[in-house]
Amino acid sequence: MSLILPSFELIPGKFNVGSLFAQIPMDGSADLTVTRGSNATRFNASGNVQVMGSGIPRLDYYTSGGVTGCPALLVEPAGTNGILNSADTRTNWTLGGSLTSGAIDVIGVSGNNITVAASGSGISVGPGRYSRGGNGVALASGSTYTISFFLKQTGTHTIAAYYAVIGGQDLSSGFNVSGSFSSGSIYNPNNATNRIRRVERFGTDVFRCSETFTMTASATLTNFHFAPVESVTSANNSAVGTTMGFAAPQIELGSVPTSFIPTTAGTGSRSADVISVSGAVSGSIGQTAGTAYLEIVAVSGTNSGRVLSLTESGTPTNNRIAFSIDPSNHRLEVIVRSNGSITNGSIGSSAATLLVNGVNKIAYAYDGVAGNNALAINGSVVATNSQTLAFTQALSRVNVAILESDLTVATNQRIRAVALYTTRLTNAQLEFLTSPYTSYSQMATTLSYTIL
Repeated sequence: MSLILPSFELIPGKFNVGSLFAQIPMDGSADLTVTRGSNATRFNASGNVQVMGSGIPRLDYYTSGGVTGCPALLVEPAGTNGILNSADTRTNWTLGGSLTSGAIDVIGVSGNNITVAASGSGISVGPGRYSRGGNGVALASGSTYTISFFLKQTGTHTIAAYYAVIGGQDLSSGFNVSGSFSSGSIYNPNNATNRIRRVERFGTDVFRCSETFTMTASATLTNFHFAPVESVTSANNSAVGTTMGFAAPQIELGSVPTSFIPTTAGTGSRSADVISVSGAVSGSIGQTAGTAYLEIVAVSGTNSGRVLSLTESGTPTNNRIAFSIDPSNHRLEVIVRSNGSITNGSIGSSAATLLVNGVNKIAYAYDGVAGNNALAINGSVVATNSQTLAFTQALSRVNVAILESDLTVATNQRIRAVALYTTRLTNAQLEFLTSPYTSYSQMATTLSYTIL
């Protein structure tokens, strides 16, 4: 019996300001540099939103579909939240006359628990809504935006809605968090199209509701409202005594809801997470043959773009191995370039490379001389090709969820492990390496593959 040990291994766990420590090698030569010029939030081990300081890696415990207790490295692009007083919706928000409210904590964010106290006349009329005016968020024609908020079920009622005034027109949708996660349009304005709604469970009786839309004309979002409603397609208030908790409203540029960006009387921003290592790590990357392993938490519609790339240091797009997720179909592709030519191979992005919601274990093995390459996902080899490759510059950078063409533009990812091997593992070994496991304790031992 013998072991094949990875030449590089990262299971996000130990960190310092500006650094994320690799498990292999242990001499610090492969520790990743982390830059983020602002605070940002994560879900901590208690399941609460927590603010992390500038330059500190975010180990996020949101585990929709994942193994409980195992955090993922959260990497996100820059973002701005334009809804004011989102950190505490009890401040500078106006309560409608047919409603009462009480303070509530929604997984670490201060919010309001709204109760319908009298028969209201609908979410669009003052008595039946909870409102923040004067937001002044400029939305550009042709750009895509996402509105999101946390909803806490505090009674038997399960249906609530948001309502936004954009350029004098009304954009509004309802969400039912009863378990079937239904949603529907209430108001459909002329200046917004391509609407996509989501409901995600974030804890016991806590859900994040969101809607993505594209502007067809430039306009300004002024007022923003919440209310319990009677159905996902109706603006009418629900019955007297109905209660729902609201917190953390957000509007941001982009097609996915990202981590919560707190605001007070002004807008709030988050800088991009930029994570990479270069130089001595070249010895950990197979230059003519090797294997790259990647483990991510994927949620359909929220992961997109580059996940991992191994590149040269000079012109990173000329020589690279890049893992990427197509946002339109949630499929994985590995793109290989040598000397700037993509003809040296790409693999994946077919029906077989569709990622599952939750944990995905992925491995790409290559032998550039023999032309023997394979991609495995979740226990199966799903694609092979026979293209040869010869990198004209040594691969000497490991880039985590940033575009190698820019090295500052991050993508939306949750990464649980990265490992590199300087040998081309067999297809049987790839299947073993990517087979699902059921406990956190398995992770540290699985990557050191045992040959029987």
